[in-house]
Amino acid sequence: GGRRSGYITIGYRGSYTIGREAQADAKFRRVARITVCGKTALAKEVFGETLNESRDPDRPPERYTARYYLKFNFLEQAFDRLSEAGFRMAACSSTGTCAFGPEQGGPADDKIWTSYTEYVFCRD
Repeated sequence: GGRRSGYITIGYRGSYTIGREAQADAKFRRVARITVCGKTALAKEVFGETLNESRDPDRPPERYTARYYLKFNFLEQAFDRLSEAGFRMAACSSTGTCAFGPEQGGPADDKIWTSYTEYVFCRD
């Protein structure tokens, strides 16, 4: 059809705690905010009223932004909307680092890790 081609990147920060039992005892926190990067017109087409534009209002439709985020916090919901709009996942990347542990006054046996993950979606 006459749909525009382009890319949308979905990103989120997360954290989790791993105790002595390693991954058997990992505790994950929920996703606090899902960010959206891409052309304004594409982001509005896919996410509609669930797109929070307050950090970059009045952005021209053909300009890129990395300042939008979603009003919901379920990655599956974002992925479903992208799929329904004809996007496919092209790439993903994640980083993690130990942010807080016993040495910094954290729980005696636990280390708190933070991560940042991005998923790149494209539509031809």
